[in-house]
Amino acid sequence: MGTRSREGDAPAIIVERNAPKSRLSELGVKSWPKWGCSPGKYLLKFDAEETCYLLKGKVKAYTKGSSQCVEFGAGDIVIIPKGLSCTWDIIVPIDKHYKFDSS
Repeated sequence: MGTRSREGDAPAIIVERNAPKSRLSELGVKSWPKWGCSPGKYLLKFDAEETCYLLKGKVKAYTKGSSQCVEFGAGDIVIIPKGLSCTWDIIVPIDKHYKFDSS
């Protein structure tokens, strides 16, 4: 289903490519807040697990301490684990729906 980026036992970004409408409905994506960002490189630390759905754009995410990246873009559901530090290299401006896990 999703592809995982694994570097040893480090937390992994999970990408579900081209998520079907049934999956978006199941998650309630349309009720989530929206966020957008212009191209550039951004250092991010996730204090809670984030699940997001990209409406448009393209991102290369580089996990701290790794030279490998995970690419995702429009139509993808992305799950970013709590505690992950990474750099988002936004190639094409993004718009996304997102939610944070409250646990």
